[in-house]
Amino acid sequence: MTAAGRGDERVPPSEVDRPAETGPAAPPAPRPAAPAPPVPLLLQGQDYLFRSQPRCLDFQEQVHRLGMVDEGDGGPVPCVLVLARAADMEMNELSVALAERGIRMARIDADRSVDLPLTVYTDQPLLELDRWLLRPLLVWRRHFELASIPVEPGTLAGAYAVDQWGSVANWLASRGDWAHVNPSRATAHLDRLTQLADAAAFGLRVPRTTVTTRPGRTRPGGGRCIVKTSGRHLLEPRPGRQHGLFPRPLETSRAGDVPESAPVIVQEYVPAETELRVFVVGESCLAFQVDKLDPAQLWVDPGAVRVTPVEVPGGLADRLLALARHWRLQVAAFDLLVAGGDHVFLEVNVNCDWRWFEHRAGDHRVSAAVHEWVAARFKELLGAGKGR
Repeated sequence: MTAAGRGDERVPPSEVDRPAETGPAAPPAPRPAAPAPPVPLLLQGQDYLFRSQPRCLDFQEQVHRLGMVDEGDGGPVPCVLVLARAADMEMNELSVALAERGIRMARIDADRSVDLPLTVYTDQPLLELDRWLLRPLLVWRRHFELASIPVEPGTLAGAYAVDQWGSVANWLASRGDWAHVNPSRATAHLDRLTQLADAAAFGLRVPRTTVTTRPGRTRPGGGRCIVKTSGRHLLEPRPGRQHGLFPRPLETSRAGDVPESAPVIVQEYVPAETELRVFVVGESCLAFQVDKLDPAQLWVDPGAVRVTPVEVPGGLADRLLALARHWRLQVAAFDLLVAGGDHVFLEVNVNCDWRWFEHRAGDHRVSAAVHEWVAARFKELLGAGKGR
């Protein structure tokens, strides 16, 4: 077979086949630039950016590093272990509350994890963190985002560090040698679509919902719609820089054939009088009424949001507590609409933050409940002999 027929060999053409050499060859014509891909809908007009500093504000870590506390006899110290990030103010506040109760708290922050002196024993429920030997009784993973690990994106060394930390953090957050808050084995697959299906099964009203890469063609309910992320509310393309993906109205003028690069959630718009954020802490429900004009206002214009402490109706509290037990959540936040006297489930937030709501409402019941629940659970585990 000839080279031309096979197409897998290159031979120089014969002298007869070559064009006459009359001068320098003309440069090849530039290829037309490929059209830019459409900007994803939830990134259009998005100017929310939060910069997270990897600066330690944890009270217990600082006083232990300064040698201001008795280090004991060198034996393992029972503790609450937190996997978080430095800017997790809820956990910084918990550190102070537990210190007041004489309970040791230690933490591993994702954004301070590079070069961290850590050894975890696999045959004993012990770990060495810096110079301390610790026996975790209760482990809580919150905001331990792999994207916040301070490595160079797109490098082999960066990918290596992220992969190793991801595996170890998942193991720590699910290991059976100690108890957990919101255990990852139960919550790892608790995506928004699973939440909606389970909430409906427990008797809560949910909006009509579609998942699609063609939001312009989709109208669940046939009227106005809201577009939401099917993943996280905050993206962190570079360590310490978080960009928001917040719900936004689906514009009817948007062309129906414009594709999204990934599936998004489209939900029917439910007219509501107000919203509720209900924090479940153990067997308690603590609620705030949230009045805002726009779904994204909570993040982009928080000063205009009004937050008021309210009581949770008994029937609603029963359903939310039942869902929390079903999902094995001990501390979580439910977001609901109040529409025509009914409550419409939107989502549950496992890594919930409560200090902002408390500050706006001038009410600190959630913090008090969380601190007391963690301390009581720690003492329960200690009393059961878990501290040895």
